[in-house]
Amino acid sequence: MAAPAEPARDGATAIRRPPLVRELLLVAGLFLVYKLGRLLVTGHTGEAFRNANQVWDFERALHLPGEGAVQSALLGSDTLIHIANTYYATVHFPATAAFLIWLYLRRPTHYLWARRALAAITAAALVVHLTYPLAPPRMLGMADLVDTGQVYGPTVYGASPEADSLSNQFAAMPSLHFGWALMVAIGLIVATRSRWRWLWLLHPLLTLLVIVGTANHYWLDAAVAAALLGGVLALVRLPHRTTTTANEPLEPVTSAKAPELVGAVR
Repeated sequence: MAAPAEPARDGATAIRRPPLVRELLLVAGLFLVYKLGRLLVTGHTGEAFRNANQVWDFERALHLPGEGAVQSALLGSDTLIHIANTYYATVHFPATAAFLIWLYLRRPTHYLWARRALAAITAAALVVHLTYPLAPPRMLGMADLVDTGQVYGPTVYGASPEADSLSNQFAAMPSLHFGWALMVAIGLIVATRSRWRWLWLLHPLLTLLVIVGTANHYWLDAAVAAALLGGVLALVRLPHRTTTTANEPLEPVTSAKAPELVGAVR
């Protein structure tokens, strides 16, 4: 019979990983809601294009650089445009899943925080998708942009929004491609201590260039996603460093630290 686990020294408590099956179901549900929830706003074609005109005009009023400037740089090379399309089509879900898996295995406390944040920003984004359908710039005639996915491939969307039964093409704002990528970068920066950890910000930066350059999103789609994530992170408490994980040494909880620990796990 295995010996009982040694109690934590001086009242310190190790944060255990949540049950794996439960987490698999929760994360699978998050991805399912993301995919199915976007389908709820299909059929709002006229409203989506009216909103797209408003967004385009608002960006020009703000003197934001045209999305076409990024696309022109990509279109200068067949290799670059294929890489951008492939990145858009294949990196989004796997990178987020790998992030959650790594946190679950190595940083359980940070995993719970990140999973809650991702669920919250996804739910907030779906509300915006439902209330503000938006055609992407690749569909907007005045933008004069190329649908790089359809022209050069690969693409994740059907040839026409009406015939696309797998995704809602009128859910451009906010961009969860950018919102999730930014959360991945922030999560890894917070959960690690390497001096190189700030390089993770290259992931959302590259994602931003890809979503704009492929004409799948406006600049404002990324800005709204960042604002939503900022609001989520203001509400979802960061894990406290005195709260230990399965891979970190236990730290005694002194009387001065006890209230902070209670607040961190509340």
